[in-house]
Parts: sequence; structure tokens; C-alpha cells
Amino acid sequence: MNDLESLSASDAALALAQGKIKAEHLVLACLDRIGQRERTIKAWVSLGKENAIARARQLDRGASTGLLHGLPIGVKDLFDTYDLPTAYGSPIYRDHQPATDAVSIALMRKAGGIILGKTVTTEFATFKSGPTANPHNTAHTPGGSSSGSAAAVADFMVPLATGTQTAASIIRPASFCGVVGYKPSYGKVSIAGVKSLSISMDTLGCFGRTVSDVALGVAAMSGDHSLASIDPLHHKPRIALANTVHWPLAQKETVTAMALARFAANTISHHGISEASLPALFDGLADAQSRIMTSEMSRSLLFERVHFPKLLGSKISAQLKDGAAIPYETYTADLIYVAQARQAMDQFFADSADVIITPSAIGEAPATKSHTGDPIFCRSWSVLGYPCININVSTGPNHMPVGVQLVAGLGRDRLLLSTAKAFVQALADPASRAQA
Repeated sequence: MNDLESLSASDAALALAQGKIKAEHLVLACLDRIGQRERTIKAWVSLGKENAIARARQLDRGASTGLLHGLPIGVKDLFDTYDLPTAYGSPIYRDHQPATDAVSIALMRKAGGIILGKTVTTEFATFKSGPTANPHNTAHTPGGSSSGSAAAVADFMVPLATGTQTAASIIRPASFCGVVGYKPSYGKVSIAGVKSLSISMDTLGCFGRTVSDVALGVAAMSGDHSLASIDPLHHKPRIALANTVHWPLAQKETVTAMALARFAANTISHHGISEASLPALFDGLADAQSRIMTSEMSRSLLFERVHFPKLLGSKISAQLKDGAAIPYETYTADLIYVAQARQAMDQFFADSADVIITPSAIGEAPATKSHTGDPIFCRSWSVLGYPCININVSTGPNHMPVGVQLVAGLGRDRLLLSTAKAFVQALADPASRAQA
């Protein structure tokens, strides 16, 4: 590698704004890295080389255009792009060319971002594995559904990439690939122009190598540019550890990661770390999330199920059938349950904690290409709509990354980012502290 493609998004954006590097050179460095590694990693479904180079040259001739001026970006192939095909991970849309950008992509372009290409997604952001390999060990899954985005950032192909999460599709691949993944509060980023899976939970975010990177990315794709400036912690937050009811599923490396997280968080927490005693309603959220998602996707993908059943994978076909069989009364009861649980959790945040630390995944990335890993530690936070960020703190028995996620209350994204940056700076391992 040369120095350019190894720059974090925030460092590259600063260097571009100051005129220390050129956008064209950064784009070419990323394309060169892709040329060297793509045959192995398989993170991309399409590249817009000529358009990206032309846009970079144009930006180099003018003044800074915004937060992402000259920054190459990978876009999950679930987001519509007017100048690149968008297949949603499905052969049904193999030749689909949208007429417009998704709102989030239009905002990133307006902020000066250069769309380098489209990254691999699982089929309609569900559980069917794509071709992407984990850069740390190609025999292991990168996670999903934002497989290509996480892998591309981890392998230094691009400094910033977009993702989506309905269950665990940002946090889990971020942990598996050893990058920072940020799922903002539900509704923070417009989902217009993104293929919907579950309207109640679909949330857009991004991957980077640092907390500052993902703050920059979500600031641009949301239009809330103030989010790019991470405030220092003026007061120590109340931090609690939540193993949750799913803790028996945690593998040894996740147990170790949580212990390391406790040690680091203790130095920045108000009155030390507490063990979260979550409201009883929390225990049923993962099951409710699964049913709501399955029910909603049976409607979101009804057209595809009716008109192209033979082009759907067996896993998603079974899910769509199961979702269609869920009674509307069960679906609405689950929505009411989630609303009640969110009210209880909001009260927990008000009374007991500002930020919760909890596992990102049950362990390191499994050695498989047949599935993307268990989403169980993310389902509950996704259905609540809370902002989450993955920070990598250790490695597993196969020397694969293992992360933890920090979670804050709905709309408390700025607090979450400030706490995450302070948490990273408190980690014992110097390499881990580079995630700030």
C-alpha cells in the first residue's frame, strides 16, 4: 500500500480541504488497491472508475465543496445511484438502472463525496451470503448484510462506505471486519431511494476506520453537518454494561471483549461502571424484532415474490412465506410491545445510564461462507431504534477482530459519538486507540 489509501476518511478529508493531497491521487490509490485485492475479497459489484476520476479532477480545480470534498465512497448496492446500476443483491434487478440517487447519496455528493462504486449486499439485505470474503481471513464471513462495505473499508479499498441495518447489518460486519460501524438513531437518515426491507426498522449508517470517520459520513448523508464535530466529554457519562438475556450465547472472545471494555469505560464513567438491570420487557424484544421484520418484508418484497419467485433464494423465499402467515393481530401486538419496551428503556436511560456497552456479536467471524453470523445481540437495539456504534477491542482464537457496541437513547447520537471517542482513547491497546 501507499500512504493515501491507508488514510482514514477524516484524515483524508482534512488533507483534501487543506490542499495537501489531490482527490485524483486518492481515487487512483483506492482504485489501485481494488485492482490488487478485489479478485480475493470480492467486495464490489460495480465500479464507476471513469466518472470517479473525472469528478476528482473537477473537484481538484475548484474550491472545497463541503464535508466530503474529494473523498471516495463505497455505496452498498441497496442505495439507488443514477450513474451506476443498483441490483439490491438480486438477479431480479441485474440490469436495473435508477433514474435518481437515494436522498442520502445525493447529500453525500452535494457534500463533495465521490461515489467510487457499489459494494456487495446480501440478497435484499437478508441472510443469503454473497461472494465477499473477510480481509482478515478469507475463509471467514465478513458478516452481512453490508458485507462489501465493511470488507472494502477494512481492506483499505475505500476510506468510507455506506451500510444499512434492520437487525445487525452494520454492527456485526463492523465487528467481524475490525472497522468502526455506526447505526444512527432510526429516522436520522432518510431511507428514500433505498430498497426497503422493514419500514419500522430500516436505518442507514456507514463504516469507517475511526469514530470521527463515521461521524463525518452520517453527518453528510443525513444533512446534519453539526454531527461531524464530535464534542469532548465535559461531564463523565453514566455507563452501564448490559450482557442481556442472550449472554449464554457469548463465546469466550466476547466475554474477554466485554471485560476489556469494562476496564476502559471505568476510566471515563461517572462513579465507575454499573451492571445494567434492564427492564423485563427487554427480554422479548429480539423475538418481536424477528416477527416484525419477517412480517414487513413479506409486504415490502411482495412484487418480487409474486412475479419472480424462481429468482429468489431459498432462504428468503421461506422467510417471505413465513412472514405472510403472521396474523395482522400478532404484528400489531408486537408493535405495541416494542412501544412499551421503548418507554421502559427510555426511563432506564433517564434514571440509570447515558450509554450502555453490550456485545456486537456472539464472537469473532465464523469460518464459513454459508451464513453471515448470528444477529442476536443487535436485534433488540435495532427494533428500539437506538443509535449504536461498534468499537473493536480484542481478537478471537483465530486472530479475528471482536468488537463491542455502545448504545445510547433515541436521538442521543452526539452523546454516543462523544462517549465512543473517549472510550476508544481509554483502551489499553495503542492499535485500538487509533479508532478515535
